[in-house]
Amino acid sequence: MQGGIKMARPTKFRRVEFFPENNYFVPIEKPKCELEEILLNIEELEAMRLKDIEDLNQEECAERMQVSRQTFQNIIDSARKKVAIALTEGKAINISGGYYTTNHCRFKCMDCETLYEIKYKQDKSVCPNCGSQKVLCSKKAKFCGRWCNGQNLK
Repeated sequence: MQGGIKMARPTKFRRVEFFPENNYFVPIEKPKCELEEILLNIEELEAMRLKDIEDLNQEECAERMQVSRQTFQNIIDSARKKVAIALTEGKAINISGGYYTTNHCRFKCMDCETLYEIKYKQDKSVCPNCGSQKVLCSKKAKFCGRWCNGQNLK
């Protein structure tokens, strides 16, 4: 506590190994003007992938994501609820953002300053934004749904 006020613990970044190629799903027969969306964070998708597709137990999932078992349970409960709401209420699912990190190399284009990670079969020596070949690899920056500097991240 600080000055009699409870301080919330900072959110710990969750380790993610998978990024979907398709990150937006919509019901076919719903008019776009009536379409609402549910935001499913990257780490929520990762939790469902580890538990429901890889069939890992809760402890193994938590270890892979580098979080406690309780945190893992909270993440997967949230993910499953969001997907269930989207499916039963005909909402779009937007997979994006969250509090996550990867163990991949992060690249920075020296020409346009775009920061990016290698996904799928992308050529690491060419910036996906401007096509420049002046790129550097940085292990210090972490991707957390947005680019963060390496400070305060463990």
